[in-house]
Amino acid sequence: MPERTETESRKLLGRLRAALAETTAGQARLDRIVALIAESMQTEVCSIYLFRDAETLELCATRGLESASVHKTRLRLGEGLVGRTARTRQIVNTANAPAARGFRYMPETGEERYSSFCGIPIQRLGDALGVLVVQSRAAREFTADEVYALEVVAMVLAEMTELGAFVGDGAALSARHQQPVMFRGTVGQEGAVEGRVYLHEPRVVVTNPISDDPDRELIRLREAVDTLRRTLDDILATATSIDPEQAQVLDAYRMFANSRSWMRRMEDDVANGLSAEAAVEKEQSLARSRMGQAGDPYLRDRLHDLDDISNRLLRILTGQGQDTGAAMPDNPVLVARNIGPGELLEYGKALRGIVLQEGSVGSHAAIVARAWAIPLVIHAEGIATEALNGDTILVDGDQGIAHLRPDEAVKKAFGEKIAMQARAQERYVSIRDLPAQALCGSTVALHMNAGLMADLPSLQGSGAEGVGLFRTELQFLVRNQMPRRAELSALYARVLDAAQGKRVAFRTLDIGSDKVLSYMKPNDEPNPAMGWRAIRVGLDKPGVLRMQLQALIRAAAGRPISVMFPFIAQADEFRAARAEWDKALARERILGHPLPERAEIGAMLETPSLAFASETFFGEVDFLSVGGNDLKQFFFAADRENERVRRRYDTLDTGFLTFLESIVARCDRAGTPLSFCGEDAGRPVEALALAALGFRMLSMRPASVGPVKHLLRRVRLDEARAVIDAARAAGEQSARGRLMDWLGGLG
Repeated sequence: MPERTETESRKLLGRLRAALAETTAGQARLDRIVALIAESMQTEVCSIYLFRDAETLELCATRGLESASVHKTRLRLGEGLVGRTARTRQIVNTANAPAARGFRYMPETGEERYSSFCGIPIQRLGDALGVLVVQSRAAREFTADEVYALEVVAMVLAEMTELGAFVGDGAALSARHQQPVMFRGTVGQEGAVEGRVYLHEPRVVVTNPISDDPDRELIRLREAVDTLRRTLDDILATATSIDPEQAQVLDAYRMFANSRSWMRRMEDDVANGLSAEAAVEKEQSLARSRMGQAGDPYLRDRLHDLDDISNRLLRILTGQGQDTGAAMPDNPVLVARNIGPGELLEYGKALRGIVLQEGSVGSHAAIVARAWAIPLVIHAEGIATEALNGDTILVDGDQGIAHLRPDEAVKKAFGEKIAMQARAQERYVSIRDLPAQALCGSTVALHMNAGLMADLPSLQGSGAEGVGLFRTELQFLVRNQMPRRAELSALYARVLDAAQGKRVAFRTLDIGSDKVLSYMKPNDEPNPAMGWRAIRVGLDKPGVLRMQLQALIRAAAGRPISVMFPFIAQADEFRAARAEWDKALARERILGHPLPERAEIGAMLETPSLAFASETFFGEVDFLSVGGNDLKQFFFAADRENERVRRRYDTLDTGFLTFLESIVARCDRAGTPLSFCGEDAGRPVEALALAALGFRMLSMRPASVGPVKHLLRRVRLDEARAVIDAARAAGEQSARGRLMDWLGGLG
């Protein structure tokens, strides 16, 4: 069979444009398109399969297969060659389909007569929409030119599917972006809220995927690329304070903008009949598809650069800037692929919730969401391409689920859940000023975690007795350059002022792992959670640590202050850090600045090794705070960012509880104050278990203080301890079952 020429490919797109312009119903338009493709490609069969839901493909139109199978034949994602094409987003091109890996015969279609098969993924910006298939009786592989022509057609089909060109009555497709969709992600921050979608990156809409004048489109493409190149050159030439890392990113962008192969591929697409915008988006879709399959972090970063540079080029071509003029709706829920802390903080506390397509439980966005006590769902795959500004959205941070455009039954059930939580909050307000005193007489001090000035009003409203953890790194993460000592001192002073005499424990800079400063050279570490982070960075870069300690001393201005060093793994690290505090204190004395009335210098116990430090260490440290999140992941060797393993292990595991109990005992013997800080401190049942083991200070997010206090005031800690002891004596893996049964018996 002769190869298709560029002119023939352009003719096919021209015929497709005419078919799309016809005022026919969606199904008739689809039927016309498969007929045109089959005739142009000279194949007996052309079929279009589109996603019915996230896991199911449906045969929506065919020329050559049995017409009765349309809208009846369905395949699961990964099932058969069509499902394989959709799952891998890779072209399947074979001369002997029945012998190909994954082949599945669908008898109702009558396809047993056809040997050759070519499946092309229909995708838009990494979002899989369906599969375009051509088949023929003759055993042959389709040529590279034919496959390329089908890729161009698939690009057009993706755009037209997005624009609703195939929507209609009868058996036609339902309109995109109008149906209810549930996204099952991961819990980033608990809570439930109903709101309206506000997109962080409004989608660029390509309304003209097929051009009628390739020469004119080629000029538009080249002019837009020239504008892009000049913009990047100007930024690099005029930026005087740009840091090396930012310059490196811009250099990478400039490299792509000047890439001959990238430009040649887009020019070829335009020559074959695509508009300039569609040609750019075709490259962008391929980059996003490869991003998901790239195992090499460096390659993923480069593909991300290409994706971003394509976005910039699309905005130049369409004139659709980042700011589309869409007003922030009432009760806004931010929806984004991902977002940095600085960008998130620009939105302010107006946000009611956040849903991210990517992200992690320890990301900057998660830290800010916890500080604001708003629900956060991460790993909601596909939501950034499905959601539209203003869509109704229900965010269930407790389950890690987002309901987009929910039906009335879901809205009603969700409303009842929110109402129940509101009634519970009213109960918590009534005990806000009462102590967390159990029925046995034991009292637990409940403190809150913070990291932003905006958190401090919660100190009074939540009933917390102080700030058990103030995360100082947020002030570093949201900036493009290192903050000055005077800026930090002024901030810390405002924090102490807002606390109105209540204790605030400032944790020194905890960066590294998932918290990377944009203005510090990143380290490519195979396991950053166990790498160069927290106090290890502070001791290796003592200038930064000293500057922060001096800022804290000046902020105290004669008042008491509490400082703790993060991620101490052995006693000598604490001693070295405390020596830096002593040096900072001596320098401030020489400068004549007032010294703190009293200083508590403590450490965070986040590694099992520190629990086995010498008795001398437990006597040296002024206080200890168990960092539950890190300690738990190291105890169980389960990365808390890894969804496949982190949920396997229970905080109420009897082995882990025995380990925590040993820490309590050592601190009791040394007379060292001890607290527990982390997500588990804010979960009522876990908090009860910690209190039963002997923890008398817990630090949590402000919204958790009420629920934890409510439970502690209704139980006896000695009875809870007996339940835990019974579980251990029986050799049970977890004490959770017995504790829940006991609480159930108490009503």
